[in-house]
Amino acid sequence: MTNIVVCGVAGRMGQRLAHLSLAAEDLQLVGGKEHPAHVAIARDIGEIIGAGRLDLEVRDSLAGLVEADRVVVNFTTPEATLEDAAICAEHGTAMVVGTTGFTPEQLEEFKRIVSGITCVFASNFSTAMNVLFKLVEEAASILGDDYDVEVIEKHHRLKVDAPSGSALTLAERAAAGLDRNLREVVVHGREGVVGARTKKEIGMHAIRGGDIAGEHSVLYAGPGEYIELKHLATSRDSFALGALRAARFAATAEPGLYSMGDVLGLS
Repeated sequence: MTNIVVCGVAGRMGQRLAHLSLAAEDLQLVGGKEHPAHVAIARDIGEIIGAGRLDLEVRDSLAGLVEADRVVVNFTTPEATLEDAAICAEHGTAMVVGTTGFTPEQLEEFKRIVSGITCVFASNFSTAMNVLFKLVEEAASILGDDYDVEVIEKHHRLKVDAPSGSALTLAERAAAGLDRNLREVVVHGREGVVGARTKKEIGMHAIRGGDIAGEHSVLYAGPGEYIELKHLATSRDSFALGALRAARFAATAEPGLYSMGDVLGLS
């Protein structure tokens, strides 16, 4: 049995993680945490997610929730994740982290904090998306410099970071397949008279609207043809189920920083 603690338990993703943890025979939901100012603090998790009373109150801190035999699943903000990671590191508690929007400095600090514990960190926990990550790099390597690469992502109107972490990973994998440094070649959107497209650039475009759970596509446009690799999420369950699969992995894995590719055997 893998014991699960959900950070951001009252949020959209957190609620699905809690629901699916309760539904799984080999998982046990043992706690949840929210931001100290959140209206859900001290409320019963089961009542929040519509599962009936569970006698599990939403806490405003991981203190008292972290133990060596538990896995903390965190889809929150970079600032909250850094705080939670420090507590997990102090208690030797494994983590699964799907938070996006880290600055380069925050990401470096996060990796330093979790260096002594088991942590699965990914921009996207969907099984199919992680297959797409691999395919995107392979396609870029095969198609080469004769094909222009553009990454397009769509998400709901409430998503706060752009481009999405998954879009960045797709661009990074395409750049790797082409032996390019993404930071040197990425172009975020285009406006005005920008001139002809350069041969090496990788375009990045973010769309926000409605309740789109997530759509990502990578376009390779060459002479006389183009190919598009696409992933569409119809609900958050694909991400939540993948995160819980990662939690099962983290519960028994040796300390280290892992990707979802490691969990799926794709690395």
